[in-house]
Amino acid sequence: MVYQIRLQGHLGRNWTEWFGDVTITLEEGGETLLTCPVKDQAALYGLLRKVRDLGVPLISITPVKPAHQVGGADIKPRSETKRSRK
Repeated sequence: MVYQIRLQGHLGRNWTEWFGDVTITLEEGGETLLTCPVKDQAALYGLLRKVRDLGVPLISITPVKPAHQVGGADIKPRSETKRSRK
C-alpha cells in the first residue's frame, strides 16, 4: 500500500533519510507531500508518529493504491466507493 501524507509547510529533502523510504515533494502553496510505501498499519502509525514528533500540521492522509485484490477485482479505499442511501 502506498500513502500520500500532506503536511503544512515545506520540509527539506534531508528529512528523507529520517522518514525512511519516503519521497518528499515540495508543492506550491507551501505544502509538503510525503509519498510512502507502507507494509501494514503499524508502519503507517510509525510514520504518523514521526510527523507528530516534527510538530508540523497534518493536512491529509490518502491511500493511492488498493490494499489488496480479491478475485482479480481491486478493493478500493472507503472514500472511493459509492454508497446509495434510501
